[in-house]
Amino acid sequence: MLKRIALGLLAVAALALPAQAQTSAPAWPPKNVRIIAPFGAGSTPDIVARLIAEQLGKQYPNSTFVVENKAGASGNTGTDIVAKATPDGTTIGVSIGGPLAINTLLFSSLPYDPKKDIAAVTQLITQPSVLAVSNDLGVNSVKELVALMKANPGKYNFASIGNGSLSHLAMEAVAIKAGTRLVHIPYKSSPEAILAVIRNDAQMACLPAISVMSQAKDGKVKALAVSTAERSPYIPDLPTLKESGIDIDADAWMGLIAPGGTPKPIVDAINKDVVAIIKLPEVKDKLAVQLMAPVGNTPEQFRARIDGEIERWAPVIKAADVKVN
Repeated sequence: MLKRIALGLLAVAALALPAQAQTSAPAWPPKNVRIIAPFGAGSTPDIVARLIAEQLGKQYPNSTFVVENKAGASGNTGTDIVAKATPDGTTIGVSIGGPLAINTLLFSSLPYDPKKDIAAVTQLITQPSVLAVSNDLGVNSVKELVALMKANPGKYNFASIGNGSLSHLAMEAVAIKAGTRLVHIPYKSSPEAILAVIRNDAQMACLPAISVMSQAKDGKVKALAVSTAERSPYIPDLPTLKESGIDIDADAWMGLIAPGGTPKPIVDAINKDVVAIIKLPEVKDKLAVQLMAPVGNTPEQFRARIDGEIERWAPVIKAADVKVN
C-alpha cells in the first residue's frame, strides 16, 4: 500500500512539473511592447527600432510593437524612460554610445545609472564614420592631412554634430594622436556639418558614412579614411585610420536595452529574437542602405562593449577638456 501511495505521489508530481514550469516561464512578448528611440523620427536609432518592430510584429501577430520617439538631452531622455520602466519586457529601447557610456563622462549627473538601471540586451549594429576634408584643403591622404595640421596648429576648423558627440571626440582624438590642435565648430546635424566642409567653413569632419559618401562620390568633399578597426564592407576602398597611421577606433554603434532588473530569462528571450531578426537577409539589406552592419552579440558582450567605450573616451575627454553646455 505504501509503495502504491508513493508511486501515486510521484505521478502527481510529474504531472505538476510542466504546469509549474509554464507558470514560471517568462512572458515574452507581452501583449503590448513599446520600443523607445531616444532620437527623432528618421534618425538611425529610429530606423533600426522600426525594422525590429516590424519583424517582431510578423513573428508575434498577437502582440503589438510600437516605436515611440523620445528625443532630448543627447539621448538621455529616451534612455531614462527605458531605465525607469517596469522591468517586465513591456518596454525596451534602442540606444547609442552617448547615453549608455560617453555621457557618463560629460554630464555632472544623469537621471539614471547605466550600470544599474539599464539591462544590456545586444549590440545591434556598427556603422563607420568617415574622415572627410574640404577640397580646398588640397590633401589626398591622412598622412598629408596630419602633416598640414602639424605645420599649422590651431589654424584649421573641424565640424561635428554637437559638443561631446562621437564626431567631436573622434576629431579631438585625431588631433591628439597627431600632436596638434584643431578648432571645433559644432552643428545641429550631419547634413549641416558636411555642408560646412563642402563650403570650407570647416576644413574637415569625421561623420557617419551615410552622410559623407554621397557627397564624396559627387566630388564635393574628399573621403580619406573610415574610423572603424577594419575596413567597411560597404566602402572597402577606404583605408582605416589605423592603417593610415592614426591609431583610433571610433565606430558609431547602437544596441538594444531593457530596464535594469529585467529577469534574465526575459532578456535572453528578447536577445534570441532580435539577434535572429537583424541577421535576416531582408533586414541586412535595409541596414546596408544606411551603411550599417548587423552585430548581434550576447548581453554580456554588449555590456563589455559599453564599459570599453567609457575606457576608450575618458582620456580623450580629459586631454581635450571637452565639456557640455
